[in-house]
Amino acid sequence: MNRNVSSHATTVIYDQPPADAPQEQAPAAVRRSALSRLVHRFSVLGLIGLFIVIFWLAIAFIGPVVAPYKGGAFTSTEIFGSYSAAHLLGTDYLGRDMLSRILYGTQYTVGLALASTVAASVIGTFFGLVAAVSGRWVDEVLSRLFDALISIPSKILALVVIAAFGSSIPMLMMVAALAYIPGAFRISRSLAVNIMTLEYVQVAKARGEKLFYIARVEVLPNMIHPMLADFGLRFVFIVLLLSGLSFLGLGVQPPNADWGSLVRENIGGLAEGAPAVLMPAVAIATLTVGVNLLIDSLRRHGARSQGGGQ
Repeated sequence: MNRNVSSHATTVIYDQPPADAPQEQAPAAVRRSALSRLVHRFSVLGLIGLFIVIFWLAIAFIGPVVAPYKGGAFTSTEIFGSYSAAHLLGTDYLGRDMLSRILYGTQYTVGLALASTVAASVIGTFFGLVAAVSGRWVDEVLSRLFDALISIPSKILALVVIAAFGSSIPMLMMVAALAYIPGAFRISRSLAVNIMTLEYVQVAKARGEKLFYIARVEVLPNMIHPMLADFGLRFVFIVLLLSGLSFLGLGVQPPNADWGSLVRENIGGLAEGAPAVLMPAVAIATLTVGVNLLIDSLRRHGARSQGGGQ
C-alpha cells in the first residue's frame, strides 16, 4: 500500500510542468505585449512618422560619424554632380559630397530646433501654470506681457535681433525660443485654467494644498498629451524658422551649414535639377511631415483616452 501511494505521488509530481517554463516564455510575452501596445497607440501613419522622427534624431547624433567624407572636404572636380557610387547624393557647387554635407548639417537643423523647442515649451508651460494657479493680478501681468510678444511676427523678431546682435548658434537658439514662448504660454495657460475648475482640483484646494503642489501634481500631469502635440508643432515651426533664416544668410554661418544653408548655397543648380539643391529640401520636408504624422497620431490617441475615461 505504501508503494502504491508512493508511486501515485511520484506520478503527480512528474505530471506538473517544469517550474521554469513560465519564466522562459515571459520575455517573449512581454515583447509581444509592448509591441501590441505600440501598434495600438499609433496608427500606421503614426508609426511612419515615429520612424522618420527617430531616424533623423539618430542621424543628428551619429551623422558625422557615418558620413563618407568630411563635411567641408572637396571630393570631386565636378560641380552639381549627379548621383554616383562615389557620391550617392551628388556634389554641391564646390564639388563637395552632398550626403556628407546633409549628415553634418542634421546636427544643426535638428539639434538647434530641438533645443529651442524644449526651452520654449518649458518656459512657456512654467509661466502658464504660474498664471493659472496664482492670483488675478499675476495672471493679468503675465498675459499682457506675452500678448505683446506674440503680436510680433516671429520672422520679424528674429531678423531684428540677429541684425542687432549678429548670428551665432546661441543667438539663433535664443531667438527661436523667444519667438515661440508666448504661444506655449497661451496653450498651457488655457489648459491649466480649464483644469483648475475641475472637482479634484477644488478638493485639493479644500484640503489646504499649496499652489506648487496643485500645479505639479493635479494640473501638470493632465496637460501632457495636449502639450506634447503643441511641442511637436513648435518643433516644426522652429525648423522652418531656422531654415528660412539660413536661406536668407542669417542662420548657421560657414563653414558650418544646416539644411536651409545647403539649399541657399546650391540654389544655382535648381534649373538643372541638381541633387545638391533638391536633397536638403527633401530632408526638411520629410522631417516636418514625419513630425506632423506623429503629432496627429498622439492627438487622436489622447482624444480616445479622454473619451474612454468619461
